[in-house]
Amino acid sequence: MDFKDSDAEATYRAAARAWLDANIAEHDAGHYPDDMTKAKAWQARKAAGGYACITWPQEWGGGGGTPIESVIFGQEEARHAVDGSYFTIGLGMCVPTVMAYADDATKRRFVGPAVRGDEIWSQLFSEPAGGSDVAAIRTRAVRDGDDWVINGQKVWTSGAHYSDYGIVLVRTNPDVPKHQGLTMFWLDLKAPGIEIRPIHQMSGGSSFNEVWFEDVRISDAQRLGPVDGGWKVALFTLMNERLAIGTSGGVGPEDILAFAAQANGADGPLLKDTAFRQTLADWWVQSEGLRNTRMRTITALSKGQVPGPESSIGKIVAANQLQAIGNTAVEAGDQYGIISDPALTPLKGAFHAATMWAPGLRIAGGTDEILKNIIAERVLGLPGEIRVDKDQAFRDLPVGA
Repeated sequence: MDFKDSDAEATYRAAARAWLDANIAEHDAGHYPDDMTKAKAWQARKAAGGYACITWPQEWGGGGGTPIESVIFGQEEARHAVDGSYFTIGLGMCVPTVMAYADDATKRRFVGPAVRGDEIWSQLFSEPAGGSDVAAIRTRAVRDGDDWVINGQKVWTSGAHYSDYGIVLVRTNPDVPKHQGLTMFWLDLKAPGIEIRPIHQMSGGSSFNEVWFEDVRISDAQRLGPVDGGWKVALFTLMNERLAIGTSGGVGPEDILAFAAQANGADGPLLKDTAFRQTLADWWVQSEGLRNTRMRTITALSKGQVPGPESSIGKIVAANQLQAIGNTAVEAGDQYGIISDPALTPLKGAFHAATMWAPGLRIAGGTDEILKNIIAERVLGLPGEIRVDKDQAFRDLPVGA
């Protein structure tokens, strides 16, 4: 594992840092009516400079660069307070699927506008009866000539209320085992028959949505991959999703260390509490493990290699650590721990936000249990779980199976 940039990487980093320093100043000097408009303006600026979707081909609006260049720019961009969250799902998961499975006309229509931030995408997989089992989808698409008619419901769809387009996984054949009867499509989220309802979250926000489909008609030209072959397409999307959210962001051990230096526990200063100090040491070891694991990924990218399963490992550890740190800080605040006003709480309410957001992060992109199964079966080579529904037609499965 190499922690140092090569000469070429150091040159690229210096150029990226200079571009960011100059363009961030101009960007921040602008006046925007809302956060989304500001985020779109920054995305467009990056695209014009060749720094949006760095690894994508230039013919599709990308930078035509290497994976390690994308990592370097991401590291440098993280030094600045810019918001790219509106585009994470589209550029990290949906549009790569469109690029891999759509025809050239569809790619020409959608990839460039997504790179520039003109259009936003969301991913419609999860359903009320499916839980963590993506293949348990019950939203149906029935063939009608050259069209398909969709009926059903999706839930926990991030960003659907402000997205323009989405990719949706539906059941097209209930007479075969559940993984074999799925098909993927792209669709216009403003199409007739689609109803989007934001879900009020305990954090106070509404980033998730319920989405209903009632006789939504789409063309077969909107299909991504073969009919009944959507599971393979979904796996491609999920692979990108877990890489995109492999780290949690938010507060870390250094933040709660600073908090503990000023906070009191039940028996005096929190930083002198033996149990807390042991927990803090565990968090620090975890963070160093995550940092070095990310460095392994960066080293592999630098050498032109394909990274291993680090994204699944990283998400499990980071999401659980984020929740534990947030909970510990909130509990240490005693009766004041429930206060979420950024003007009255440490780090502008970051610990409170971590407590409210981390449970969702432990579900997004695959639950802890799903990712542990992936690591156990596909990395460690352990026996797979027994699946009694493996050879049963989907229509014969009880609801919730």
